[in-house]
Order: sequence, then structure tokens, then C-alpha cells
Amino acid sequence: MPLDFILSQTDGRPMYLQIMEQIKSKVSVGDWPQGQKLPSIRELAVATKVSVITVKRAYQELEREGIIVTQHGKGSFIAEASNLNSKLKEQEMDKHLLEAINIARSLGLSVNDLQQRLELLEQPKNKKSSGEE
Repeated sequence: MPLDFILSQTDGRPMYLQIMEQIKSKVSVGDWPQGQKLPSIRELAVATKVSVITVKRAYQELEREGIIVTQHGKGSFIAEASNLNSKLKEQEMDKHLLEAINIARSLGLSVNDLQQRLELLEQPKNKKSSGEE
């Protein structure tokens, strides 16, 4: 299991949140399937060059959210839930949509304006796929 995490000191978000986001991303795209054993807290701390406490907090929060389960003496695993991937994809989409809403508002646009813009941007894709131009 490659531990290709990219953490940034300049990100502004705490390291544990960055770790959580990257684990969720790996799960949602299928890189880390349900039931997959996660690296130990110590292994991930060494690989990401952060403290054990930081990784432990990320794992605790992921467990609280139902993304992982921890079995004492065995380690942590990706939870086996029927809706886990769709839940993670919805969370990721919601994060981006909230960011789009905030940007729209900062530009003086309403959510309705944003919705119209999304529909406008989607139109060329629909026309191309149906053969119209």
C-alpha cells in the first residue's frame, strides 16, 4: 500500500485534516477498498513526517465518522459499509459546491445565478455528445 500522502505546511488546515482528506479520497476512488488494513499510526507518522499524535487524531476522527474501524491489537481498517463510497463522494462534492457558493456570493452572485451558470457550462457538453453544434 503506497503511502503517497502530500501534506503542506502552507495549506492553512491542520495536518490531521489533510491526512483525513487524503484517506477519504483514497477510499472514494477505490485505491483503498473496504476492509483494507490501514498503515499503523506509527508507520503513517513516519511516512508523512508528522507526529504520532497527529495521525492518531486523524484516525480517531475517521473512526468517529464511520470511515474506519479499529480493532484493538489488530489495527485500523477501512469500514465495510454499503454506502461508504457514495457517502464520501457526496461529502467531497458538497465541499466543492459550498466553496462555489461562497465564491459566487463574494462576487455578488446568488445561488440561482450559480445554478444558471452551471447549466450554461453543461450545455456545450450535452450538444457535443448528441452530435449537435
